[in-house]
Amino acid sequence: MEEYTYELKIPKERVAVLIGKEGATKNHLETETSCKLIIDSKEGEVFVKGKDAINLYSAREIITAIGRGFNPDIALSLLKPDYVFEQLSIQDYARNKNDEKRLKGRVIGQEGKSRKLLEEHTETNICVYGKTIGIIGEAFNVSLARRSIISLLNGSMHAKVYRWLENQRRARKQVPPP
Repeated sequence: MEEYTYELKIPKERVAVLIGKEGATKNHLETETSCKLIIDSKEGEVFVKGKDAINLYSAREIITAIGRGFNPDIALSLLKPDYVFEQLSIQDYARNKNDEKRLKGRVIGQEGKSRKLLEEHTETNICVYGKTIGIIGEAFNVSLARRSIISLLNGSMHAKVYRWLENQRRARKQVPPP
């Protein structure tokens, strides 16, 4: 059977989080995905090897999520069916460095209020780290979160975005499950 490999690079300060206390996170990830991780802590390079392409993809997404600031427990939720990880680049919406800082602030909000409200309304986990915004959750909810975050990055008023999310939630509750 063919063996597949991925090579990833994560920020050096996130390598310890990926490895975990006494290798616990790395070992758990290897067990759950049937993959082998080789981590170069000096360079932040991670090599992932495995025979199952789907498990390898899951491992890659989890490692990327941890590298983008997510807690390993949240990143491991990507093993659940229908859970996805998506990231947005703040630089795509910013004109300069000051703009990047301002946009990060719009998504996080005062004392993290905006991010918390977005997470509650969309039932997702959102992480603002460096120049990226990561979202983990069920696919449909991630698409709602992404749309809301893009609206904020494009300058929409917070109240308008929250109102839209509340309307989405109300509309979903009225539709009977299939």
